[in-house]
Amino acid sequence: MVEEKSLKITGANKTFITKLTTTINKILIPTKVGINGLLISTKRNSLIKAFERFNSDEYEADEKDTLEKKYDDAYTAYLESLDKYVMDSVYKKVKNNTATEFEKDALSRYYGVISLKENEYVEYKFRKQKYLMELDNQTVKASKKEKIIEKYNKFYISKMDWLYKGILKNYSIKLADTMNIYDSSKEWIYMKIFSTLEEYIKEILPLKFKSNEEQFKDIKVEYEKYEAFAVGKLDQKDQIEKNMLLLELSRKLFTHSLPLAVAEQCYMKLLKDARALVQDTKIAAKREKSYNTLINLIEEYYNKLLSTKVYWDDMKEREKFKKSWQTYKNIEKLKESDYIEYIKQKEVLFIKNDLEKIKKDKYDYTGLIKYYKRKLVDYGAMKEIQGRKSEGKYFSKTKIKDFIENRNLTA
Repeated sequence: MVEEKSLKITGANKTFITKLTTTINKILIPTKVGINGLLISTKRNSLIKAFERFNSDEYEADEKDTLEKKYDDAYTAYLESLDKYVMDSVYKKVKNNTATEFEKDALSRYYGVISLKENEYVEYKFRKQKYLMELDNQTVKASKKEKIIEKYNKFYISKMDWLYKGILKNYSIKLADTMNIYDSSKEWIYMKIFSTLEEYIKEILPLKFKSNEEQFKDIKVEYEKYEAFAVGKLDQKDQIEKNMLLLELSRKLFTHSLPLAVAEQCYMKLLKDARALVQDTKIAAKREKSYNTLINLIEEYYNKLLSTKVYWDDMKEREKFKKSWQTYKNIEKLKESDYIEYIKQKEVLFIKNDLEKIKKDKYDYTGLIKYYKRKLVDYGAMKEIQGRKSEGKYFSKTKIKDFIENRNLTA
C-alpha cells in the first residue's frame, strides 16, 4: 500500500502566504481589478495598437481597408469586454450589496442607457458605446500611467467625436421631421441638444485643448465665456445666455451634425424662452437685464445664422431680411463715432422687427408688446397717444406663461 503524503509548510512567512492568497482570489473572483480587469486591459492595449496603425502614415492606401477592419474588430472586442465587466462584476456586487457608490451609480446609468433600446435604438447604440468608454476612461485615469493615458486619450477623443456627432445628427433628423421653424411639441429634443453640447464642451473639449491647443485657439474665447457659467447656480437668464454660447460653439464644432436649419430652430427656441422671460419678470432691474439678453440673442441670430443663410423657403422673408441687414450694417458705422446713438438705433431696429413677428405668433405676448412699445416711445421712435384704444379682431392665443409651465412639466 502506497503511503499518502502531504506537503506541510513550516516556518513559512505567513504575510507572504496571505498576500498570495489575496492575489489569487482577486484573479478568480470577477472584480474591477480581477479577471475582467485583466481582460479589459488586454483588449484596450490591442485596440490602441490597432488605432495607431490605422492612423499611421507608414502604410499604403491599399492596406488601409485591412487596418480599418482590424481596428473595428478590436473596438468591438473592447466594448464587449467592458459590457461583460458591468454585467459580471458590477451587477453581482450591487445585487450582493457590496458595491461602492461609484459602482452603484455606474449600474444605474447603464440601465438608463439600456432603457433607450426599445424606442430610441439609434440613440441607444451611440449612448451605450459612449457610456462604456466613459467608464473605462475613469480606470485609465486612475492608473496614473502617463504613457498609457496619452495613447488612450488620442483614441478616446477621436471616437468620442464620432459618437457625439452621431447623437447630434440623430436629433437633427428628428427635428427635420417638422415643417415648422419652431415646434414646441419637440421641446425635449431641444433640451437634449443643449445638454449633449454641454457634455461635449465640458468633457471632451478640454482634452482637445490639452492635446493641441493651437488647433482650437479660434474657439478658446467662447470656451472661456462658457466656463464662467460652470460655477454656481444659474437663473433662467444665465441659462439662456449659456445656451447661446453652446449654440455658438456648435456652429464651429458640429457644422454638419447640426446643420443650419436645425441651428435656426434652436435659436427660435432660445428666442421664445428669452421673450417669455422679459414678459414674465416683474422686478424692473431684472426685467431690464432679461431684455438686454434678448437683444443680444437677436443680434447673434442676425450675425451667426441669418446672415449666412443661403436657402430660404419664403423669398419675401429673404428680401425683408436683406433690407433689415443693410440697415443694421449702416447702424454699425455709428459704433465708433456715437456709441449711444448706435445702441438706440440698433435696439429700435430689433424691436420693430420682433414686434412684427410676435404679433403674428399663436402665443399671447401682450405684456412684451407693451414693454416694446414703451421702449420705442422712450427712444422717440413711437408717439404715445393718450386715451386711444386698439381696435381690430381678437384671436385666441396660448398664454406664454402657460406654455412655459407645460414645457417644464414635460421636459
